Amino acid sequence: MMAHFQVVIVGGGSAGLTVAAQLMNKPNPPQIAIVDPAEKHYYQPLWTLIGAGVFPREESERDQADFIPDGATWVKSSVTGFDPDNNALSLNSGESLTYDALVVAAGIQIDWGKIPGLKESVGKPGTGVCSNYDYETVDSTFENIKNLKGGTAIFTHPSTPIKCGGAPLKICFLAEHYWRKHGVSNSINIKFVKGGPGIFAVKKYADALTEVADRKHIDRVWMMDLAELRPDKKEAIFRHIETGEEQVMSYDMIHVTPPMSAPKFIADSPLAADSGWVEVDKSTTQHTRYPNVFALGDCSNLPTSKTGAAIRKQAPVTVANLRAYLAGQALGKKYDGYTSCPLVTGYGSLILAEFDYDKQPMESFPFNQAQERYSMYALKAYGLPRMYWHGMLKGREF
Repeated sequence: MMAHFQVVIVGGGSAGLTVAAQLMNKPNPPQIAIVDPAEKHYYQPLWTLIGAGVFPREESERDQADFIPDGATWVKSSVTGFDPDNNALSLNSGESLTYDALVVAAGIQIDWGKIPGLKESVGKPGTGVCSNYDYETVDSTFENIKNLKGGTAIFTHPSTPIKCGGAPLKICFLAEHYWRKHGVSNSINIKFVKGGPGIFAVKKYADALTEVADRKHIDRVWMMDLAELRPDKKEAIFRHIETGEEQVMSYDMIHVTPPMSAPKFIADSPLAADSGWVEVDKSTTQHTRYPNVFALGDCSNLPTSKTGAAIRKQAPVTVANLRAYLAGQALGKKYDGYTSCPLVTGYGSLILAEFDYDKQPMESFPFNQAQERYSMYALKAYGLPRMYWHGMLKGREF
């Protein structure tokens, strides 16, 4: 069976639902299908604070049905392949959809299996292996933080693109603050191991974060990727991303940020760039080879950080340009690469990084956002979740 829609949106996450809601809020909305099998929707930026024991994980979960815009059709299937030359895509149900325009907003693939020893140990009691990057494992992070009284704690950050590039560092800072508050920080050797050359890509915020890390006595190791875990020995094998040299580090606790990549059904499709991500124009979000295809969010090759804040700015551009395309008009809306990373530095303190494609700060507030502030922490913990559930996913533009 084949059904046709004016607009098919692949993905019911932050990007897909925001675009769908904004389209449905416009006059004369198109006939829309949202393709996503997930019954639950997660506000993942909260997982850092859940992993630090601030909120219960249930606070981040809602029913997907509550956020499908009125008038849109929810297709509860997974995409198995794209045929953009025929304006079609195939589903795991065996059915196909055709479209006048396609929006690909399918998020990012978490590659748990790429690190031997990780999948079978993460989140399991007694292993010391935890991660904030899944709803099923996020509680294990706080269990490990709470129970550690001494030894070595390692926090990893892979060389691949990841969602929210600041998240691995944030949980490291929060853990140190917890241990300091409970009088055990002097007994714990904290290592932050990153498959990249420095603490942050924007100098203004990098300088501030370096001061925080120095103050917290966090040992930083650059250009090293986690290659393997030996959970029975509590050993982590790291590999230098340039020389290939391996180093074994023992741990009592390790918070793993797993490697990530473009979803396989995208990477294997004609829509993908060589990198595997959907190949789009960085200003318009329109595909470079298929003009009736747009992509945004984590699955696109837009050269900016993969954050919800970036999607908040990308979505209105995509919606305006998609509507222009359907109307046979020139695409007039531009995206400047804006993204934001609320960098939690402890319980009650945060540096709010905001910047563009050129790594230049684009700050929203009339003060120096590289300074740690409680007000910015409160914005992240209490303000942004409400803006997300009641604003962004409802199609309100900011």
